Amino acid sequence: MAFRVVHYINQFYAGIGGEEKADHQPEIREGVVGPGAAFKGAFKADAEIVATVICGDSYFASNLEEATAKIIDLIKPFKPDAFVAGPAFNAGRYGTACGAICEAVSKQLGIPVVSGMYPENPGVDMFKKSHYIIETPDSAAGMRKAVPAMAALLMKLLKKEPLGKPEEEGYIERGIRKNKFYDKLAAERCVDMFVAKLKGLPFETEYKMPVFDRVLPQPAVKDMKNAVIAIVTSGGIVPKGNPDRIEASSASKYGEYDITGVDDLSSDGYRTAHGGYDATYADEDSDRVIPVDVLRDMEKEGVIKKLHNKFYSTVGNGTAVASSARFGAEIADKLVADGVTAVILTST
Repeated sequence: MAFRVVHYINQFYAGIGGEEKADHQPEIREGVVGPGAAFKGAFKADAEIVATVICGDSYFASNLEEATAKIIDLIKPFKPDAFVAGPAFNAGRYGTACGAICEAVSKQLGIPVVSGMYPENPGVDMFKKSHYIIETPDSAAGMRKAVPAMAALLMKLLKKEPLGKPEEEGYIERGIRKNKFYDKLAAERCVDMFVAKLKGLPFETEYKMPVFDRVLPQPAVKDMKNAVIAIVTSGGIVPKGNPDRIEASSASKYGEYDITGVDDLSSDGYRTAHGGYDATYADEDSDRVIPVDVLRDMEKEGVIKKLHNKFYSTVGNGTAVASSARFGAEIADKLVADGVTAVILTST
């Protein structure tokens, strides 16, 4: 008898629509939808997708607990043997949703789960310890590569077959240590690796160290009285109504807002779109996140020459590193073109 699998996808892969349909509420359809056809081919006769859960990325991000509970309730009647989500590639909100629902299904239903993401997807760091995530390319162009690997890993989990190393199975390292016995002592293995390195020969470390970006600090502003200062924030401050519809989590965009003649970010005109912190005090007075009022005072007192007439805002929680880097580069180009001297970058 074939294993029963439930598949999770977002509104885009279900053919419902793009960003304009990202608030689509959870639903479930019997059988295969969208990329489920590729899984059907990869599973062959060993498993079948009995149902497909669909949820809009923005709805899930803004209603995490509610959406998760709804999806679990939708899944239960189908009595699946396993669950697969995505692949999400480098889509931040989609990856976060795939990771969150996989974690919930694993804990609450006790069945094998697998998802697929690009390594820089924020869902990876958030959920790699809770379940296996197959490493995928950064876009849907890699669907043919991602689906067979996800299907193969899920079948191994279902059949309770032993798994190999991450590089052998294609999943992203989970940061979980396992004891292993070697014929050689650690000191001998260390010397062997060191000698291989000296000779330029290939070797494999037994414990990879994390790699962090290093950003060189810029020199201090020497003449503040002639400086034009701009504000950039990941705290999500936006004009009331969130005109650019910046997502509460895993933002796909940033906003540019004119503050010409604005001395105070009052609650009448500004709010935060951020979904990762208690917004009460930010909504009462958005100057608590971006200090427009204080900088206007400094401008009047001659401490600085000018507060730039625009501020830039996005949401930091869950936002993909690649997206953040793109936002930063685009904003920096605009600030340089506008003659800005320095930036105050605020968070939450």
